[in-house]
Amino acid sequence: MVAVSAPVTRRLPSRSYITGAVLLAWIALWVFLNGRDTLPLGGAQLTPLHTRFGEGADVIDANRDSNPVFLYFVNYIRLFIDATVTSVQALISRPSFGRPVPLAGWLGVTGVATAIAYLYGNRKVAVLTAAGFVSFGLLGLWEESMDTLALTLTAVALSLAVGIPLGVWAGLSDRFNRIVTPVLDFMQTMPTFVYLAPLTLFFLIGPASATAATMIYAIPPAIRLTAHGIRQTPPATLEAAEALGVTGGQALRKVRLPLAKQTIVVGINQTIMAALSMATIAALIDAPGLGKTVLKALQTLDVGTAFNAGLAIVIMAIVLDRVTSAASRRVEIAHRTGRSGRRRLRRVETAVTAVVAVVLVYLSYTYVWAAEFPAGADVGSYVRRGADAASGWAQETLVAYTNGLKNAITYALLNPFEALLAHSPWWLVAVVAVALALLLAGVRASITAAVGCVLLVALGLWHDSMVTLATTLVATLLVMVLGVVLGVWMGRSDRVDRILRPVLDAGQTMPAFVYLVPILGLFGATRFTAIIAAVVFAAPVSVKLVAEGIRGVPHTAVEAATAGGASTWQLISKVQLPMARAGITLAASQGLIYVLSMVVVGGLVGAGALGYDVVAGFSQYQLRGKGLAAGLAIVVLGIVLDRIMRAAAARAGGSSATR
Repeated sequence: MVAVSAPVTRRLPSRSYITGAVLLAWIALWVFLNGRDTLPLGGAQLTPLHTRFGEGADVIDANRDSNPVFLYFVNYIRLFIDATVTSVQALISRPSFGRPVPLAGWLGVTGVATAIAYLYGNRKVAVLTAAGFVSFGLLGLWEESMDTLALTLTAVALSLAVGIPLGVWAGLSDRFNRIVTPVLDFMQTMPTFVYLAPLTLFFLIGPASATAATMIYAIPPAIRLTAHGIRQTPPATLEAAEALGVTGGQALRKVRLPLAKQTIVVGINQTIMAALSMATIAALIDAPGLGKTVLKALQTLDVGTAFNAGLAIVIMAIVLDRVTSAASRRVEIAHRTGRSGRRRLRRVETAVTAVVAVVLVYLSYTYVWAAEFPAGADVGSYVRRGADAASGWAQETLVAYTNGLKNAITYALLNPFEALLAHSPWWLVAVVAVALALLLAGVRASITAAVGCVLLVALGLWHDSMVTLATTLVATLLVMVLGVVLGVWMGRSDRVDRILRPVLDAGQTMPAFVYLVPILGLFGATRFTAIIAAVVFAAPVSVKLVAEGIRGVPHTAVEAATAGGASTWQLISKVQLPMARAGITLAASQGLIYVLSMVVVGGLVGAGALGYDVVAGFSQYQLRGKGLAAGLAIVVLGIVLDRIMRAAAARAGGSSATR
């Protein structure tokens, strides 16, 4: 009997080896092609496309008062938003109706805010609110703080007026939910600064465009969480209501909305925090308030003034967060106990609190001492001097450490990344990008990468895009180092989770401008400053996602490895990290998008490239077209990177699931 040998099959190299070969070939070609076909463009240089963008903006400006779209639609929206913001400012921040002070002075506003915190929260939150509002005056920033609050409240009110009905619709309709979800994904992943310039074309600079920009950023949480609350209604409860003959509208009003109230209040909290964050950033388009103070201070490197205004922003964020969080807990307690408390006593408390608030408003309306915050109580000058002194001390004392860290990151990571990306021929980078996308994420991602590269070349900002990409990749690498180290620590220890989570929450809710103040004092206006600010902004979400991935590892796998004698390091490296690969890849994806959203902020502190182009487009009329092109280039980068990372995350999840 003759044995038949099985056919010999050649095993193809794994994707990791091919990826390594592509990178090595890129480096080898870079050595010979360094500096060729890099498509650089000077700061004041414009391409024909940039000129056409600028001319298009001029056409929009010229036809603002004659085009029917503006006459009968856009202008009315702008006037309505402007009037709304101006009305709120007339109430709490600006002189109005022939008076040298607003209708409600500092004492009245503080009284109303404290009353709201007490009625919807608790005594501790009320005390915190009163102290927070008084601190705005003590810092010498009462009017600026009230301007920020007016813009935030207007944006929140309009966002909720749009977001909650759409959220209810998405919660009731699967079809509408499928339609609106990608729109919300795009609104949340698109860098926040990118849509500032287009909005100014339609709404001009000022409160209207600032409010519209804030709404774009703040509406998604309201829609998502409202829809989630509506969809979480227990089916048994709905069946019982239907058995009693309740109509669809009655079920919504009497069953779904009451049960979803806590989730909706959480959505309001997230909307408020998003609106406050964006309201300060909107200072780039002349939004009034604390953001403008911080922006001017950053432009002049005045650390003391920036720190003082940043402190006021942080205080406002803490107050608004605590009030809405306390309201959410109160709703939860009322829902859990099935009653709203002692109604008679509650009515008395409400009446007394309302009377006290009205009296304080009357005093602030009538008397100057209750309308204008006492000038002699200003401690802002001491805060500014202290911040300047601390910044000077840090720069002199810690210069060896800060320069060492800055130089290590710059020379070991940033410069090599930038040299490879920005100094390689554009066609070589495009080929490598398509190849890596194909290997890591699949055919669709490679097509997206190819289209993105073509668009970046067409926009005339290839070189600046590569410089921005280098900074983004370095910042993302640092984010992932922090994400893995702290995320594994949090995922393995409940105690560490309790300690770190409030810090991470503060990092996510604190407005982005605030990060720049101490970092600018330590490192000066450099590319590294922009990287550190982006890391602070993006690290919290990556740390949380890695921690969730580690917690998601089955306990049986951990117990089996422990019983087999695995050490702590072996358990982490051989079991938990490989099994949490999908979560880690998602953390990298989200971290990269968050880093990219800080590009324009980086342009304010020396990062250059696309961020500087966008900022220059706001401040210099002749560069407006280039600024618009830079915004589009950031969007292109964001879409390409997001699609590649999402596809890679899906592939990692699928491969880990099949093991």
